[in-house]
Amino acid sequence: MICSMRVLALTCMLVMWVIFPARAGDAPSFVAPETVTIPAGSFLRGSDRAEREAAYRLDERAYGHSTTRQRKWYEDERQRRETTKSYSITRTVITNRDYAVFIQETGHRFPDVDAKTWKTYGLIHPYPRTRRHAWVSGQYPKGRGDHPVVLLSHSDVLAYASWLSRKTGATWRLPTENEWEKAVRGTDGRRFPWGNKFDPSRLNSHDKGPFDTQAVGRYPTGAGPFGMLDGAGQVFEWTASRAGKGCYIVKGGSWDDKGCGICRPAARHGRPAYLKHILIGFRLVREKRSR
Repeated sequence: MICSMRVLALTCMLVMWVIFPARAGDAPSFVAPETVTIPAGSFLRGSDRAEREAAYRLDERAYGHSTTRQRKWYEDERQRRETTKSYSITRTVITNRDYAVFIQETGHRFPDVDAKTWKTYGLIHPYPRTRRHAWVSGQYPKGRGDHPVVLLSHSDVLAYASWLSRKTGATWRLPTENEWEKAVRGTDGRRFPWGNKFDPSRLNSHDKGPFDTQAVGRYPTGAGPFGMLDGAGQVFEWTASRAGKGCYIVKGGSWDDKGCGICRPAARHGRPAYLKHILIGFRLVREKRSR
C-alpha cells in the first residue's frame, strides 16, 4: 500500500510538471546558446569625424546639453581597417535563464550587489533600481528569464565561459573589441547595425524603450549584417579587450541611453573589472575548431 501511494504521488507530480511548467528561477534545462558565424577578413573599425559629429548632435538634441561633446566621449574611435579570423558569436546576449543553469550546476555566486558596494561605484542609478535585476536565493527575478543577465563582474563572466566550455566541449570566451564590433556592424563601417541613420524603433534605448531591460531578440529589425541581435542598446557588453589597468572595454550602449550616440558600434568605454552594473551584460564567442 505504501509503495502504491508513492507511485501515485510520483505520478501526480509528473502530471503537475507537464501542466504547470517551471516558473522563472526553477531549475531550467540546458540549451547551448545560438550563434551566428562571422567570416574571416577585414572590416572598417571606429569612426571618422563626420560620424562623431553626427553622434554628438544626436546626444545634444536628446539631452539638451553638450556633455558628451565636452567630455570628448567619442574621440577615441580612430577609424582603420582591422582583420579577424572566422568565429561564431552568440546571436543575443546571455540571459538570466542561460545563466541559471550555470548557477545550478556550480554554486557560483548569483548576480547581486549590496548597497554599500553599489555606493562605492558612484553611479547615478539609485540602489533600489538594482533590485528588479538582482537574484534572490539563487533565483532570477520573476518574468525576466529571457532578459539579459546583469550585475556581473568581468570574472563572473569568465567563470561562466569556462563552465560552458566544459559543458559543451567547445571553447567559449569573451569577444575581443574587434570581434564584437565586426559582428555588430559588418565590414562596411556603417554607423549602426542596420545602417547609417539612427532609428529608435530598432533598439531598446531610452528614446522609445521602457527604461529597463527587455527580453532579448525583440528588435529583429535592429539586426546587424550577420544576424546578430541587440548589438545596439539593451545592455553594454563586456569584452576581452583591456582599457588600462584593471579595466575592460564595454560596447553597445544600453536601455538608459538616448540620442543615441553611445549606442553606435564604434563607441567604446572602459569599466573596472570588479563592477557589477545593471547596464552591463555579455555575449560569448565560440572559437572555430581547426581541422
